[in-house]
Amino acid sequence: MQETLLQQGMDLMIYGMGTVLVFLTLLVIATGAMSRVMLRYFPDPVVIEPKKERRASPASAQVEPRIQRVIEEAIRTHRNSHK
Repeated sequence: MQETLLQQGMDLMIYGMGTVLVFLTLLVIATGAMSRVMLRYFPDPVVIEPKKERRASPASAQVEPRIQRVIEEAIRTHRNSHK
């Protein structure tokens, strides 16, 4: 029986695509299995971080009176321009 060149090309393409599909499926399964094994036998260590000292927030820090007046004036100007 004589197949056409197009039929032979289609057969080769289907065989190649099937091979790639099987290979990638096995690769995904193997990667998932390795991940589960690594997590089971070598879990990430739990690191307990020491509590840090609470520092005063910048809002509670003292601001120079001159700077405070400039900030207040900028806020006032902004509010007046957006009415």
